[in-house]
Parts: sequence; structure tokens; C-alpha cells
Amino acid sequence: MPSITRRGLLVGASALPLVTIRTRPARAAEFTYKLGTNLPAAHPLSARNIEAAARIKEATGGQMEINVFPSSQLGTDTDMLSQVRAGGVEFFTLSPLILSTFVPVTAISGVGFAFKDRNQALSALDGALGELVRAEIARRGLMAFPRIFDSGFRQTTSSTHPIKQPGDFSGFKIRVPAAALWTSLFKDFGAAPTTINFSETYSALQTHVADGQENPLAIIDSAKLYEVQKYCSMTNHMWDGYWLLANPRAYNRLPDKVKEVVRREFDRAIDEERADLVRIDAGLRQTLVDKKMEFNDVDAAAFRDTLRSAGFYTEWKNKFGDQAWQTLVSFTGPLS
Repeated sequence: MPSITRRGLLVGASALPLVTIRTRPARAAEFTYKLGTNLPAAHPLSARNIEAAARIKEATGGQMEINVFPSSQLGTDTDMLSQVRAGGVEFFTLSPLILSTFVPVTAISGVGFAFKDRNQALSALDGALGELVRAEIARRGLMAFPRIFDSGFRQTTSSTHPIKQPGDFSGFKIRVPAAALWTSLFKDFGAAPTTINFSETYSALQTHVADGQENPLAIIDSAKLYEVQKYCSMTNHMWDGYWLLANPRAYNRLPDKVKEVVRREFDRAIDEERADLVRIDAGLRQTLVDKKMEFNDVDAAAFRDTLRSAGFYTEWKNKFGDQAWQTLVSFTGPLS
């Protein structure tokens, strides 16, 4: 396993080959599939999927080969979502909130200030809330693996001023992904959200198309956003993850024994990636301080009260419907 240092999340991860070469002869791959992600190779999700791909090739005797393409090499999130639906890309990792542009209910795991910690979020997504979401994904013609990669809680960064209280968002030009819930949340804070694909975020911040953005610390570090952002406010405004999606036609072409290996090794990758994030998150704040970012904490209750007063929770309860909302609050407790 790659080592973790303060110079990067996973030393050696970016240098790993897309698929590890076997040390003994293997037959030509019968199934050669692609896995796309928007995350850098240094992020644990990309590194663990690269390792999983190597194990799958080894365990199937070369019958199954998965090439992993990090850093949006296969296109923007929107592009890759279209490709996995069409079958041009067989596997794809995507945030539930971005997936909500195609499957609206998936955004429910990103409701602002809903989960108190990652264990509560993962319990919901590994449990009844995840079952509900995956069933809807399947109805839309995609397959989601049973468990979700952890991305952590999202924090707010800025090149202009720290976000210490809800009023600091007033007029703030913040980059958000292409998802209605994100736009709704920051508009209710009085900000000016701008939809920008992740692959274009660094340049947008560098040129001040947006003055700030929001992402988990692991992404802020691995994507080097600290180079174009000065302040990091620990808003913890939403938990986020990454569903591993598959084109069902491509997946169902695999023999049962190969499917078993794929499921087992990706499940292992999810376990290891979750453990990676827990381990590195504790030190990432200091890592980013060392890279000249200035941090501040916030009172979450003040932000939650602002959303409640703006009607955010009532609006999204109505949009998601009673069944989905009641499933969410069975884990989080009352929100609206």
C-alpha cells in the first residue's frame, strides 16, 4: 500500500501504472473495461481502484482487465455519465449530488447539515437510504455497487475572506458542481453559486471566475486547490461520497465467476479507501496550514437555522417525497 506523508495523500499513487502487469504469463484479456473518475491519482479513491483493477486481473488470470482513468481523463463528469449510460465507459465513480442531474433522489445524502458525522452518513448509505437510492438508480438504467466510497464532509475555501457566519456568504461567488441542491443551498445563504465542472475548477479559481469553492479536505489537497485559495472554513455543510456505477449491459456480459471477483475486489477497495480517509483526515488540516491556508471553525447551528428560516428543508422534503425524507431522518433525526 502506498505510504502517506505530508507531501501528498498517497506517495506513489500517482506513479502507479493504470493496471499492474502480471509477473507470470497470462492469456489476453477477454474483457477490457474502463473506469473513469474525476479525482486525481493521488486521491485514495483513485489509488484503491487502481489496486483493485490489478487484483481483478490477477485473480481472473488476465481474463478481466480494467484500465483506470483518474483526473477526468475521459471527460467531464457530465461526459462520463453519458458515456457510462451508453456503454462507452463501463465503470464510473460519481458523487450522488452530481448523479442527481439524472437520478434526482440521489442528492438526498447531501442535504445540508443533515449528518452529524461520517459514521452516521455511512450507516445510512450502507443501509435503508442506500437501498432506496440504488433502486432508483437501477430504474434509470444504471447499476450502483452496494456500498459507497467515502469522500468526507465538504468545507468552504475562499481567496477573498473567511466564511465565519452565514452572512459572510452574501454575494460570494462560489463554484458548485452541476446539481440543483448545491445551488439551492448556497442561494439560501445569499451567495452567488456558479456551476463549473470539477476539471475546470482550478482554472476558474485562478482567474477569479469564482472566488471560492467547497470540497472535502482530501480533494482540496490532492487537487492542489490550496495554491489558488487562501482561507478554509470548516463548514462541514454536507457529507459526500462516490457511487461506483456500472453500465449494466457490460457488467452482465461478465461470467458469474468474474462478477464475483469484481464485486469482492471493489468492496475491498471501498473498505480500504474509507480507512484511508479516516487516517489522513486528522492530519490534513495541519498539512494545509503548512501549505499556507488559514483555517477557521464555524457554529453549525447558525448555518442550519439560516437554512431552516429560508425554507430549505421544507423545499427539499417536498422534492424528495415523504418516503425518501422519512428514510433520511430515521438516521439523522428531524431537520425541518
